[in-house]
Amino acid sequence: MARLSNNTLSTIPDSVLTPKYDRNSITPGILHFGVGAFHRSHQALTIDRLLSQGLAHDWGIVGVGLLPHDFKMRDALNPQDGLYTLITKHGDGKIDYQVIGSIIGFHFAPDDPEAVLSRLVSPEIRIVSLTITEGGYSFDSVTGEFDPKTPGVSHDLSTNEAPVSAFGYIVEGLRRRRELGIPPFTVQSCDNIQGNGDVAKKMFIAFAKLKNAELGTWIQEHVAFPNSMVDRITPVTAQGDIDLASKALGLEDHWPVPCEPFFQWVIEDHFPLGRPPFEKAQAQMVKDVMPYELMKLRLLNASHQGLCYFGRLSNYHYVHEVMGDPLIVRLLERYMDEEATPTLSPVPGVDLAAYKAQLIERFSNSQVLDTVARLAAESSDRIPKWLMPVVRENLQKNGKVELSAAIVASWARYDEAIDELGKPIEVVDSLKEELVSIAKTQRSNPKAFIENKKLFGDIANEPRFMTPYLSALASLHEVGAQETLKGILK
Repeated sequence: MARLSNNTLSTIPDSVLTPKYDRNSITPGILHFGVGAFHRSHQALTIDRLLSQGLAHDWGIVGVGLLPHDFKMRDALNPQDGLYTLITKHGDGKIDYQVIGSIIGFHFAPDDPEAVLSRLVSPEIRIVSLTITEGGYSFDSVTGEFDPKTPGVSHDLSTNEAPVSAFGYIVEGLRRRRELGIPPFTVQSCDNIQGNGDVAKKMFIAFAKLKNAELGTWIQEHVAFPNSMVDRITPVTAQGDIDLASKALGLEDHWPVPCEPFFQWVIEDHFPLGRPPFEKAQAQMVKDVMPYELMKLRLLNASHQGLCYFGRLSNYHYVHEVMGDPLIVRLLERYMDEEATPTLSPVPGVDLAAYKAQLIERFSNSQVLDTVARLAAESSDRIPKWLMPVVRENLQKNGKVELSAAIVASWARYDEAIDELGKPIEVVDSLKEELVSIAKTQRSNPKAFIENKKLFGDIANEPRFMTPYLSALASLHEVGAQETLKGILK
């Protein structure tokens, strides 16, 4: 079977939406670090929508992969001229197929670091965007301060050789632009972090000042870091998705992207060198992103944490299977109503009750085949940033924390790496060795996990949190997840 590429686009059936614009006329305007599934179901789709309207031809995307495994994206995208299939799976079984054409180049940075730096210096590049995961911003989850000791960052701080981290590349690109008199690009974070632009600004400035204090000050004064909130459930591509794409296209696509129908992107309108007309492609341009961010992080993302550990301990493997469990659905509904919602500011144009009901519906979409394992990965980057702020705010306001405490306890139990049937759990976390080792001691020392100050600060000194936490953990050990849920929800 032939492979998807510019040369084979014309052979694709009319049932698949394909680029009707001239891809040869597109010039790059965005350099994106972290071309994973989410970027391709979200930002790349947005630019493709604009191109299909005859807009944004000077805002093509060039992707950059930094991590060792990113060579796989190079080998998938480059032979396909950057083309790939977006597979949108509706809850009623309907599937839409669309070939996206907005990515016009991809660099695997270790192949040629100077090629990436040359792109960063090019005046054509006016936005450098990021989906490098929550852990990619190198900040302490408790203090919020820059951590110079993470592997790639420490390397780039200690040498002037070719960079390896996003920090190293972006700051060096800005240094060169400054030296050449080229205006600085905008840095646009698209990761699930509260105040992602503010966090990116703080961390990049801290990194730059350690390299060159004067450069750090210049970045602080001249570089824009707009906040944004992004939302679309995008599971890992499975072999079944590859098979679906090949059947629909009549061509091989080595890395299609499955996603749900829901799409939301809320962006702070601060782009000194200009921007694509995002608002013409279903994005919302606003002055203040914060209410939308808090809504998404504390309702959607924290609820994902609420379902994944209890779900896995209850022997579910797909998210829609978890959502067939009325106990876990009730846990999520009560957490959102009783603990998360009281910490939210009013969200312009959003009916929170309807939004929460829609979340339950989205999680229940059996066609998406999102996995519990995906949601449970890298928990040390997620629980501290998404759920613990809810806990701390409620403690300050004398609000409820019992359900949040139970969710944290379910993570602690999950990280023992053995399920209730005695089968191994594959914990995926950058702190796996440390956390699993600690979790395995907590049957004799129940406070061991929560006393990790790197993740939880001094929360172990808060009796209003610790009492329900220890009760839930003991119940998980004694009677298991299902009986524990019955107990905390009665």
